[in-house]
Amino acid sequence: MPRKKTASLVRDIPADRIYESVAVQRLINRVMLHGKKQIAERLVYGGMQKAAAKLKVDNPLEVFDQAMKNIQPHMETRSRRVGGANYQIPFEVRGQRQNHLTTMWFVAACRARKGISMEDRIAAELMDAYNGQGAAVRKREDVHKMADANRAFAHFART
Repeated sequence: MPRKKTASLVRDIPADRIYESVAVQRLINRVMLHGKKQIAERLVYGGMQKAAAKLKVDNPLEVFDQAMKNIQPHMETRSRRVGGANYQIPFEVRGQRQNHLTTMWFVAACRARKGISMEDRIAAELMDAYNGQGAAVRKREDVHKMADANRAFAHFART
């Protein structure tokens, strides 16, 4: 018997106050700890402005958008059991999952940097991602390498 369809799990998130961007608001929500949204907003906005100032770009939103584009994954692997063996099967990443992975990897990379304030961590990771470097971009490259290495098992995705 087929499963019952559930309501849509995607929430509508309003755009942030300054840049009118849903992506920035998602980052703020992900950075937020213990419901302290004003602190998260201050950290993200401050980090974006510092990154834009150091990169000599007028609009911090341009830096943010380019950095997120450089982190966004296009392929990922999912484990699938076929005939007693587990295979890592490459799949294309689309839509909401792509945005979710991008935000998660960015925040994880920011939190992994130690010894400086969170605002400076966000600024540093934004600058690195804007330039195609940094831990979040490396994570995306690792995921892409894994998907590329397991291309031979792609035919299992269609069965």
